[in-house]
Amino acid sequence: MFEQGGISVETKHIFPIIKKWLYSDKEIFLRELVSNSCDAVTKMKRLISLGEVRSEDIADGAPPQFKIEVGLDAEAKTLKISDNGIGMNAEEVKKYITQIALSGALDFIEKYETPENSDKEVKDDTAKNGIIGHFGLGFYSSFMVSDRVDIRSRSYAGGPGVFWTCDEEGNFELYEGDCERAPEKTDMGTEVTLHINDENKELLSEYKIKDILQKYCAFMPVEIYFAAAQGAPEEEPEEFEEGEDGEDGEKKAPEPPKPVNETEPLWTKNPSSCEKDEYSEFYRKVFRDFKEPLFYIHINADYPLNFKGILYFPKINTQFDSLDGEVKLYYNQVFVADNIKEVIPEYLLMLKGVIDCPELPLNVSRSYLQSSGYVSKISAHIVKKVGDKLSSLFNTAREEYEGFWQDIKTFILYGCLRDQKFYDRVKDIIIYKNTDGAYKTAAEYTGTDASETINVYYTNNPSAQAVYVGMHRRAGREVVILENIIETQFIGLVEVKSDKPKLKFVRVDSDVDDAKNESAENGELIELFKEAAKEAGAKETLKIEVSELADDKIPALLTLSEQSRRMADMMKQYRMFDANMAGLPDSDYEETLVINSKNALIQKLAKTKNQAAAKYIYMLSLISKRELTAAELEGFIDSSIDLCDKSV
Repeated sequence: MFEQGGISVETKHIFPIIKKWLYSDKEIFLRELVSNSCDAVTKMKRLISLGEVRSEDIADGAPPQFKIEVGLDAEAKTLKISDNGIGMNAEEVKKYITQIALSGALDFIEKYETPENSDKEVKDDTAKNGIIGHFGLGFYSSFMVSDRVDIRSRSYAGGPGVFWTCDEEGNFELYEGDCERAPEKTDMGTEVTLHINDENKELLSEYKIKDILQKYCAFMPVEIYFAAAQGAPEEEPEEFEEGEDGEDGEKKAPEPPKPVNETEPLWTKNPSSCEKDEYSEFYRKVFRDFKEPLFYIHINADYPLNFKGILYFPKINTQFDSLDGEVKLYYNQVFVADNIKEVIPEYLLMLKGVIDCPELPLNVSRSYLQSSGYVSKISAHIVKKVGDKLSSLFNTAREEYEGFWQDIKTFILYGCLRDQKFYDRVKDIIIYKNTDGAYKTAAEYTGTDASETINVYYTNNPSAQAVYVGMHRRAGREVVILENIIETQFIGLVEVKSDKPKLKFVRVDSDVDDAKNESAENGELIELFKEAAKEAGAKETLKIEVSELADDKIPALLTLSEQSRRMADMMKQYRMFDANMAGLPDSDYEETLVINSKNALIQKLAKTKNQAAAKYIYMLSLISKRELTAAELEGFIDSSIDLCDKSV
C-alpha cells in the first residue's frame, strides 16, 4: 500500500509550544507585531509607487499620513497595535492568520517585487527598504503574553471589515461586517488587541511598554505613536488643554504628539550629507555615553555585502572604564540583538555601534552567526574600513591621530598580532612616543638607510630607567617609550616583518655596544668589583667587564641582554596565567656589570683599590636597574652610613 500527504499537527498541541518556546525573550512579541504593521504600511506605499493604488483614493484626496499606534489600557488589561496599512479581507485572514507559519510577506514579494517592477520609480524611501517580515510565526508570539487576541481589519481594496478572535487554546472565530462581538472597522488598516494574561501583568506598565518600544522599535521605518489610557473622560475634551495663555489671552495648543521612533536613522543616510554633531548626538542617544567618541566609521556597503552601519571608537578615560563595546544588530531598521560579538573581530570588541544587515534572518541565532560565511565577510569588511579610517586620519589629521593614539594603541597592536591582513593595512601608521613626547613611525626614526640593521632604543619605565635613558640621550640617541606588555610583544613582530631597513629594538638597559677594554689593569679592576659585588650579595652568575662608555658621567651599569630580558618577561607572563608553572627563575638570567673606564671615579678606584667604594658603586648600579630587596636595602644603608662617617 502506498500513501502520501502532509503531516498534520493539532492546534491544541502546537499552541503550548508557541507560548513557551517561540522566542527566548518574550518581549519580542511587540517587535513582531509592530514589524507586521510596518510591513502593512510598506506594502501600501509600494502599491502606490507602482501605480496600483492612487493615494487620493485612500485618503480623501489628501496625501496619506501613514503611522502605527500602540495603545495601552491598564484597566482593561489590553495592548493595542494598529496601522493604516494595506489591511486584510476575510480570505487573507484565513490564509495568513489561521495558518501558522504562512507568511503574507512572501506572497506580496512574489507578486509585486518582480523583475518588471524593479526598475519602476519608487516615490518613498521607506518602500525601497523592503518588507521586514519573512516569517509567519511572528504574529503568534502575541500568545506568549495573552489569553486572547482580537484582530479588526479592512482591506485597501474595499469589501467588508473583518473581525477575528482567538483564545489561548487556538480556538478562533471569524466574522465579516458588523457583528455583536465588535463594531466593523470602517477605515483601511489592521488593529490587533492583546488581552494580557495575569502571568505578564508587568506589561500593563506604561514605562515597560515604552522601554520595549525604545529597545526594539526605535528606528523602524514607519512613525510609531504610543499612548496610555488615563480613564475615559465624562465629557468631550476641550479643543485646547489647560496651559499658559498666549499673547492674545487664548489658550495655547498642546504640544503635538511625537513618534517614539526615528524613521530615518543616521546609518541609512549618505555619509557625505551627515555632520559631525549628528554622529555625536546619535552616539549619546543610542549608547547613553556622554563622553565624546574618539572617532567614527560610517559604513555603507552596497555590493556584494549589502549592509550599513556606524562604528565608534569610545574614549576610555581610566583603567577602570569597561573595555567591552556594544554593537547592536538590526534587520531593515528592526532591532535584532545586542552586543553581537561574532560580527566584530575580538581585537575590536571595544567598538560601539550599529550594524544593519538585511541579508541576515530576522531571528538570527548565535550558532548561525558563528558559522555564517556572510558574517565572516562582514567582519573582514569592518576590519578593512577600520584600517582605511586609521590611515586616512594619519595622513590628513596627524595631530588628531596622535592625540588619541594612547587610547587605541593597545587594540591596534593586538589586532596586528592576531590578524596578518590587519597588520599589513596599518603597519606604516604605527607610531611610537619618545621621551620628548613626540610621535614618530619606525621609518621616521630610522630614515631610509637599508644597508644595515638599525637599533631602536626603548624604555618600558622612563622613571626607573632614568639613568639609562639619560645615557642614551646624551649620546644623541632617541628613546621610545613602550610601557605595555603588548608593545614589547609587538616589536618582535616588527623585527620579523621589517626588511629595509632591518629593525632591532633594544631596551636602554640591555647590552652596551661600546668597545671593550681588555688590558691587564682592567683585570685587577674586575677582581675588585667581583669581591665587592659578592660582599653585597650579588649572584655568582654575575659577569663583570670593562668598557669605554660614551657617557663618562656613569661609573657602572647593570645590563641584561635583550634576548634574555625578553625571555624573562615571557616567563613572567606565563606564570601570571599558570601559578603551577615554575619557569626559569629570575636569578638564572645572566646579568653583566659594565664598568666605565672613562669615568673619573673608576680611574681613581683602579689605583686605590677601595673595595668599600666599589661595593657602593655596585649598589648604585643595582638601584638604577631595579628595586632593592630588603637585605640589599639594609646593606646599602649601612654602606652609606660608613661612607658618610669617613667623610665627616
